Amino acid sequence: MLERTQLTTWALTALLSAPLAMAQDAPDPFAEQPDNAPVVTSPADSTTDKAVSDAVDGAAPASDVAPASDAESESDPFAEGSTPAAAGEASDDFGSELEDEYGFDPADEFSSAQEPEDRDPWEGFNRAMFRFNDTADRWFLKPAATSYRQITPIFMQTGVSNFFSNLSEINNVLNDVLQWKWGQAGNDTGRFLVNSTVGLVGLFDVAQHMGLEPSDGEDFGQTLAVWGVPSGPYVVLPMLGPSTVRDFPGEVVEWYTNPLSYVDENSVEYTLKMVDVVQIRASLLQAESLLQGDRYVLLRDAYLQRREFLINDGEQEDDFGGDLDEYDF
Repeated sequence: MLERTQLTTWALTALLSAPLAMAQDAPDPFAEQPDNAPVVTSPADSTTDKAVSDAVDGAAPASDVAPASDAESESDPFAEGSTPAAAGEASDDFGSELEDEYGFDPADEFSSAQEPEDRDPWEGFNRAMFRFNDTADRWFLKPAATSYRQITPIFMQTGVSNFFSNLSEINNVLNDVLQWKWGQAGNDTGRFLVNSTVGLVGLFDVAQHMGLEPSDGEDFGQTLAVWGVPSGPYVVLPMLGPSTVRDFPGEVVEWYTNPLSYVDENSVEYTLKMVDVVQIRASLLQAESLLQGDRYVLLRDAYLQRREFLINDGEQEDDFGGDLDEYDF
């Protein structure tokens, strides 16, 4: 029994040491080989090298190689020797095929219907006013808004925002009636009455918890749009910011519909209006940090898209689906 155990131990030792001995005897594939060292190749490598050698030996000179036919060259717009014009012609053919099949060209269908020069013909003047407003904001309004956010507790900021939002419900109700939005007019009237009483002059938005949700707001510019007045060019007003020719009268109307305009004491009126401006500016500090690139273009496009959203009450027209309704798929 002891001898069998010793034999088993020696057998296991020999089996374990065999791979180590073979690894020491095998040449290192990464070691530097002398110039006269024989090269060991596998049968597969030999076959591959022979095929490559035969192909090279039997290949015709470069001058004897026949050029590709014109048909082959035109079939690949990205092949060597093809011109951008050829690729453009292929794209035009693709667009014409879609137009023949579906009745419209996608490139023309989804392109912007209104060019920047059409909606912003006064860009030179607007950029000058934008720089003026931006300088005033950077030196006066933004530092005040930043200090307001840092000093004022969050619950007080919410109360101040609710107070001025409640006052704006009067302007909302007036424009709701002018636009014949009776359901929204009733909702906004209920919000003003509840928040002005139970909500302590609007400091608390109690109406929201009663099912009277706040709306996106209505102004006289939206009312004029509903009445069919065209937007007109984009314009930047000094100290007032982005607007359009149609929206500018709304600024004048809002001055008279604002209850703060009827405060007898001018100092109190201007102080409250300044607090409202600082509160609005403070709410935009976080969104401003996301702006990159040409700030004028970004703010202009954002304003115009926001106005379009408000005028349509958030309803976006699906041109793509409407155009395809007449086709059966």
